[in-house]
Amino acid sequence: MPLSRRQMLQSSAVAGGLLSMGDLGLLSQLRPVSAAEAKLDPSVVRLDPSIEPLVRLIEETPREKLLEEIAARVKKGTSYREVLAALLLVGVKNVEPRPSVGHKFHAVLVVNSAHLASISSPDEHRWLPIFWALDHYKSAQRRDVEERGDWTMSAMDDGKILSHGKARAQFIEAMDNWDEEKADVAAASLARTGGANEIYRLLFRYGSRDYRSIGHKAIYVANSYRTLGCIGWQHAEPVLRSLTYALLMHEGSNPAERDDEADRPFRRNEEIASKMRDDWTNGKLDPDATQTMIETLRTGSNDDACDQVVQLINGGAHPQSIWDALHVVAGEMVMQQPAIVPLHSVTTTNALRYAYETCGDDETRRLVMLQNAAFLPMFRSGMRGRGGVKDVSIATLDPQKPEGDSTEAVENIFSELGRDPLTAAKMTLGYLQDQENHSAKAKQLIDAARVLVFRKGSNAHDYKFSSAILEDYYHVSPKWRDTYLASNIFLLRDSQRADNQIVQRIQAALS
Repeated sequence: MPLSRRQMLQSSAVAGGLLSMGDLGLLSQLRPVSAAEAKLDPSVVRLDPSIEPLVRLIEETPREKLLEEIAARVKKGTSYREVLAALLLVGVKNVEPRPSVGHKFHAVLVVNSAHLASISSPDEHRWLPIFWALDHYKSAQRRDVEERGDWTMSAMDDGKILSHGKARAQFIEAMDNWDEEKADVAAASLARTGGANEIYRLLFRYGSRDYRSIGHKAIYVANSYRTLGCIGWQHAEPVLRSLTYALLMHEGSNPAERDDEADRPFRRNEEIASKMRDDWTNGKLDPDATQTMIETLRTGSNDDACDQVVQLINGGAHPQSIWDALHVVAGEMVMQQPAIVPLHSVTTTNALRYAYETCGDDETRRLVMLQNAAFLPMFRSGMRGRGGVKDVSIATLDPQKPEGDSTEAVENIFSELGRDPLTAAKMTLGYLQDQENHSAKAKQLIDAARVLVFRKGSNAHDYKFSSAILEDYYHVSPKWRDTYLASNIFLLRDSQRADNQIVQRIQAALS
C-alpha cells in the first residue's frame, strides 16, 4: 500500500523535501550557467591550445583536491563550455577504450549524459553533474594506470595527413577491413579537412555495425557528436581518433575475415534495407503495428525482428510505430531484469534513435533502425545468460493511483521504489494516467527523478540511464509514453538511499 503523508514525513530521506534541491542549493554560490552557454610532450596527442592548460590541471590535480581547484577556476570566470570540453578531452586522451568500450571508459561515455542532465536543470544547479563527472574521471584515470599501464593517446605525425578525398576513401576502406593504423590517420585527416555532418554520417553507420561491448559503440558515436556540438569542432581530432579506435575494438582475428555472431545482423540488414518501400518515412502511426512488433521482439530471433520491421513498413506503418515498439520493449526488459544488460538495451536504443533522427543518409537511417531491432533479441539472450529473468511485462502494470496531491504522490512513488519497484511502477502509471495537467505532472516526476540522481547517484550508469529515458519519454508516442517511463523506473534512484558523498565534496569546495 502507498505510504500516508505522515509516514512519508517520518522518512529522513524525504523530510528535507524530495522535490527541492535541499543542500544542493549551495551550488548557487558558483556562477550560474545560462542555457545559451551550455609546453607539450611531442609524443602525446596535441589539444587545442585554448583548452590544454585546463586539461592538464584535471590530469595532474589529485582526486581529493580537483573539485576545489575547478570551483576556484569557475569563480574566476572559467566557463561551463570550457570545463565540459576539458572533461571530454582529458578522457579521450588518457583512458583507452580497450579491452572493452565500457568499464573505465565510462568516464568518456558519461560526459554527454552529464551534460544532458545539466542543461535540463535550473541555471544555478547545472554544475553538479559536471562536478560529479570530473570526480568520476579521476577514478577512471587510476584504473587505466592499473589496467593498461597509463595509456595515453599518441601524437599524430603531420606528414601522414591526407587530402580530404583520400582521407574519406581510406577511412571507409580501413573501417571495412578493421585496419586500426590506416583508420587512425584517416580519422585525423578528416577532422582537419572535413565537416561534422559528413564524417558522422560514416560514424553513425560504423557505430551500429556490430554488437560488441553491448551497444557502447553506438552510444559513443551519439554522445561524442552531441558533446562536440556544444564545445566546438576545434576539439574534434582527438575525439574522432578515440572514437575510431573504439569502433574497431574486437576479439580474436579480423572480423572482416570471419562470420561472427556480432557481425551477422548488419551484413544481412545491408541487404534487406533496400526492400523497404521508397517512401518508407511516410505512413500511418499504427498502434496495432507497434503491438505486432512488440510481440516479435519478445519471442523472435534477430532475423525475425528485422523481417518484421520491413513487413510493417511496407504494409504502410510509419517508422514511429517501429520505434515505439523498440523503446517499449527495452523498458519492459528492465522490468524483467533490473540489471546491467537491459539497462544497455535502453541506452543503446536512445543512441540509435538519436543517430536515426540526426543522420541525413537514407540508407544509414534504415540500417540503424534495423540494427536496433536486431540488437534487442541479442540483449534478451544476454539477460537469459545471467538468469533471474522475471515473468512480468507491461501488461503487469495495472495503474495504482498514489495518495496525495501531485507533490505527495511523487514523493510516495520514489519512496516506494526503494521497497517494491513493481508497486512504484504501477503507482507511476496511475499518477500519469490522470490526464488533468498531465504534462505538468510528468515534468514534476521527471524533475524529481533527476534530482534523485544528483543526490543519490553513485555510478556512470545512473547518469547514462536516467538521461536516456528522461529524453526518450518525449520521443515515444503518447499512447505508449507513460508505460515506457513506468517500466524504466526500476533502475532510477529511490529516495530512501543515502546521499552520495559528492554533495559533501561540493559543499566543502564552496565553503
